[in-house]
Amino acid sequence: MTKAEIVQSLYAKVGGFSRKESADMVDLVFEMMKETLGRGEKIKVSGFGNFVLRDKRQRPGRNPQTGDPIKISERRVLTFKASQILKQTLNPREDEMPQANAGAAPIAIAQGS
Repeated sequence: MTKAEIVQSLYAKVGGFSRKESADMVDLVFEMMKETLGRGEKIKVSGFGNFVLRDKRQRPGRNPQTGDPIKISERRVLTFKASQILKQTLNPREDEMPQANAGAAPIAIAQGS
């Protein structure tokens, strides 16, 4: 899903806003998320998951083309951990899945004598 599709979905589902206002709201949410993460704070979205910024130290590595050793610089990485609710939505268990023939009557098979 693209940002434009998020804007269109917000515009269609919520109503009362113009497309421009919907786009501004989506931009504002993403800008707030960037600012929060930029300060090193985590973002918790209930029922969805957590966005956490981690600092990685400098470490040894190698150039995969030449095999020469190199130093991988320290950097910040963004990680996402899905909530249990999101995980259950994406991976329903067998006993929670709807049965295809749940309302169908059982079929009796007659055996010959």
